[in-house]
Amino acid sequence: MLKLKDVCRSYRLGPVKTEVLRGIEMDVRSGDLMSIMGPSGSGKTTLMNIIGLLDRPSSGSCILNDRNISGLKDNELSTLRNRYIGFVFQSFHLLPQLTALENVCLPLVYRGVERPKMRDRARELLKHVGMAERVNHRPNQLSGGQKQRVAIARALIGEPALLLADEPTGALDTDTAAEVMTLLKELNSENGVTILIITHDAAIAEQCTKQMRIRDGKLIDIQKYNADSQRGPEIKQRPGASS
Repeated sequence: MLKLKDVCRSYRLGPVKTEVLRGIEMDVRSGDLMSIMGPSGSGKTTLMNIIGLLDRPSSGSCILNDRNISGLKDNELSTLRNRYIGFVFQSFHLLPQLTALENVCLPLVYRGVERPKMRDRARELLKHVGMAERVNHRPNQLSGGQKQRVAIARALIGEPALLLADEPTGALDTDTAAEVMTLLKELNSENGVTILIITHDAAIAEQCTKQMRIRDGKLIDIQKYNADSQRGPEIKQRPGASS
């Protein structure tokens, strides 16, 4: 579904050049539940912005559904983003003047979908995430966990190929965070939604079937790294030595 090949991202302020991402290689396959974990300043937000088509790599390529999108124009990226990627953010980003139903409808408003059709779909998704009784509530009438459920429904309404969750439990207490993670895992296992979670929380990252770690702009596959560590260094036998 998504492939990054030797992706680098740097920023220049006057004569000073800062390397944020360094040779990122990764594949996201349909049906994955993947986490990318890293501390502040590790490059995970920059990586998320590139995966989410909000930023461009300085070099390397980003391939979405077999299409190299690195050189596309801004309006082309916006169209792809609306159709292929759903976003869930730590701070929810719900519009305060709109109801839960109206917030969930927003991605389809931008597509020009007919009002009755989008509202029916929004009601269906709100029911699916356990918010059927809150469709007419505004964000200030909802708890943090309820706001995140509305945000997840909004991210899903356009039937995206990839759900990108940036610190989806970061603003929630432990019990509510567990409920949100249970919902995300159910969406992945039962509905086949491909989900990529950006987090600094090891307890969240470890619940994903694929785990990546980013540090100093470099990405490693945690499971492969652990397997290699357990196997230890390869010992080569001297020529002529008996076993």
